[in-house]
Amino acid sequence: MNKNLPGIGPLLQVWRRRRRMSQLKLAMEVDVSQRHLSFVESGRASPSRDLVLRLCRGLELPPRERNTLLVAAGYAPAANERSFDDPGLASARVAVERILAAHDPHPALAVDRHWNLLSGNRAASLLMAGVAPALVAAPVNVLRLSLHPEGLGPRVGNYRQWRDHVVQRLERQHTQAPDAALADLVDEIRAYPVPAEARPHLRGGSDPLAGLAVPFELLTPLGTLRFLSTTTVFGTAVDVLLSELVIEAFYPADAETAELMRRLSGS
Repeated sequence: MNKNLPGIGPLLQVWRRRRRMSQLKLAMEVDVSQRHLSFVESGRASPSRDLVLRLCRGLELPPRERNTLLVAAGYAPAANERSFDDPGLASARVAVERILAAHDPHPALAVDRHWNLLSGNRAASLLMAGVAPALVAAPVNVLRLSLHPEGLGPRVGNYRQWRDHVVQRLERQHTQAPDAALADLVDEIRAYPVPAEARPHLRGGSDPLAGLAVPFELLTPLGTLRFLSTTTVFGTAVDVLLSELVIEAFYPADAETAELMRRLSGS
């Protein structure tokens, strides 16, 4: 067992409470007696590997957390955890690159669980031009880049709205699977100075997107780009990295943006 990890009992209690499940409900879900589950949580009984996996399914834990519980119980991880450039992920990597390339001339990015850039298409690279070199040195955190005062922050037309959206998204992600790196990123983003020219975040109003989606607005010499984003994940991934990989694709929110992106890309 990894001595840096708590035993499986405390971890089970934490996840059960996060899922708002009673011992009885979880026990019924995984077909085990409540008494035995109580013994596992208190450390009076050691669960079999099969029971740990059933508990993970009952708690709907993603592969990373599933591995953590298995290791805490003294078993080997069930899911591989490889880097994006691992030869074993070649077919998945090709699929990601095809999705990104097909989205040109509009930006699309593949990121890991901490929002570090794994890959991006040509349009995304164009929009990152002109930021501080340190922000585009690996690992590139795309949320930091979008709000940092030496990144895209001064060029984000709806800075306050976008920042609020990013912070809320990170907080939801942290609530679902607590992660110190995400908490630190939230604190960092909140500490950024708001650009002097940033307009107030007015909810509602005449914006046709109000109440529908939060756009990403980027000011350029050619005009304002307004995007809506969609998120794509690998629905059947069993590898840890692939289960956490997110493809964020940005679509023009208006005809002017579509035309500007065609001009910027030279298509």
